[in-house]
Amino acid sequence: MKRLSFFVVFALISVATFAQQALWGTQNIISPEIHPDNTVTFRFLAPKAIRVQVIGDFLPKQQIETPFGPGEADGTADLKERKEGVWEYTTPEPLPSELYSYSFIVDGVKTTDPNNVYLNRDVASVTNIFIIKGGQGDLYSVNDVPHGTLAHRWYESPTLGINRRITIYTPAGYENSGEKYPVLYLLHGMGGDEEAWITLGRTVQIMDNLIARGEAEPMIVVMPNGNVDQEAAPGESDLGLVKPNMRLPHTMEGSMEQSFPDIVKFIESNYRVQKKKAGRAIAGLSMGGFHSLHISKQYPDLFDYVGLFSAAIWPDKEASSPIYQDMEGKLKTQFGKHPKLYWIAIGKTDFLYKDNVKYRQTLDEHAYPYEYYESDGGHIWKNWRIYLSKFAPMLFK
Repeated sequence: MKRLSFFVVFALISVATFAQQALWGTQNIISPEIHPDNTVTFRFLAPKAIRVQVIGDFLPKQQIETPFGPGEADGTADLKERKEGVWEYTTPEPLPSELYSYSFIVDGVKTTDPNNVYLNRDVASVTNIFIIKGGQGDLYSVNDVPHGTLAHRWYESPTLGINRRITIYTPAGYENSGEKYPVLYLLHGMGGDEEAWITLGRTVQIMDNLIARGEAEPMIVVMPNGNVDQEAAPGESDLGLVKPNMRLPHTMEGSMEQSFPDIVKFIESNYRVQKKKAGRAIAGLSMGGFHSLHISKQYPDLFDYVGLFSAAIWPDKEASSPIYQDMEGKLKTQFGKHPKLYWIAIGKTDFLYKDNVKYRQTLDEHAYPYEYYESDGGHIWKNWRIYLSKFAPMLFK
């Protein structure tokens, strides 16, 4: 009995020790600190550092060269060393309501904020986030409204010959309503996966809030993985904890478009949905916009609503898939069936802006109806969250 008591006490001490280690690993520093006037202070403990900077999307952009030509990158600002090796920076002006991301650069080495546990992964980069409320940021926040359900499911893709992971949002009340719901298929960009629209895009928060406000119809949102060589997001398949990769094979050569009916079949076999064109929408950003464009014209009877967010438009000259053949004829068939909404959105400084101008000229030449929304900024998640918040309220009316 004494021996048993000893092991119980030892186990409790061990658990307490691990818990205390986790607590002792924290710093008694507030960062970021959002002040009542919406200025924000960032702090970083680095008593031996020579230079500490913050890099974030709330700072003025800096111009850079990208593989696609001139582009923009997040700006930087220097922190000043205060007492006991704590460095500080406070924004000179209040920040507008938004979701922001940032990191620190300490003597040339980029790192996250150890005092902020809220992070997002974008391909292989991890950054901290914070939200300024009182406007657009309210849409990205968890508020006191009815909440939908998020599920990660696995579906069989006979076209690709593998089982694949998919993310599905069902609106509040779905489980008990007995109703049939319309579906938005929402596609990510290059390097993303079935988690991108949830973490970076704040889809759950946006949909919960729009539906609760009565601004959007209750709908199911389906977020597949557009990288057909992947079963699932990095770390979620039998490949293990592999490093995410921006450039994956078979992303824009027709395989995603050809296999997309497998996704629709899975959803319509497993969820209470409206199995008709008027009950389906498809939208995507960048590569996902490319997929949305070509899927919707390949299957003109599937979708009454199409959204192209900063979309790549033109297939590679080497792409030989029949998906991309006779684009003019397929667009004629698609618009001949009178989709209820064809919505194009892009930022003024997006590297794909000229391609979108050219595509709109093609639509204009044939008098194909579409709606166009142009924002400031470039190829960034800030824009794509805004586009979703504007596109969703226009669906299924």
